[in-house]
Amino acid sequence: MALFNPSRDQVRQFFFEVWRKYRAVEPLTPLERMAVQVVLMHAEYQPVLDAPEKYLEREYFPENGETNPFLHMSLHLSILEQLSIDQPPGIAVAYQALRQRHGDEHPAQHDLMDCLAETLWQAQRAGAPPDGAAYLARMQTMVVR
Repeated sequence: MALFNPSRDQVRQFFFEVWRKYRAVEPLTPLERMAVQVVLMHAEYQPVLDAPEKYLEREYFPENGETNPFLHMSLHLSILEQLSIDQPPGIAVAYQALRQRHGDEHPAQHDLMDCLAETLWQAQRAGAPPDGAAYLARMQTMVVR
């Protein structure tokens, strides 16, 4: 997923297939193993992944208080991918500090996801690529809170 720009349906199919393979005890790629970690942290999304025919086309509306489970899991997966290669440099150190503060990896990932989401939103709003320096600055702000 990191090497190309998947469509909404491709992202959803990826998560449906990963969950299917995991439950069928089929071999998983390293990226799929990361995705399973995310799904296992979110038991509330597992019924969604069990029903691709119902959720492939479903729309989610944040203005109605809905969370898009696929977006949420994709942000988690992005953070895990970044952590696996410490890219951008410094994310692993920020993560360890947040993990130590929270005593758990899940809220630490959520802190980094907030930074990533804000960075992506700003880039989209400006019609520019994501600003890596601003992303790191947001992480540092999160760490010193």
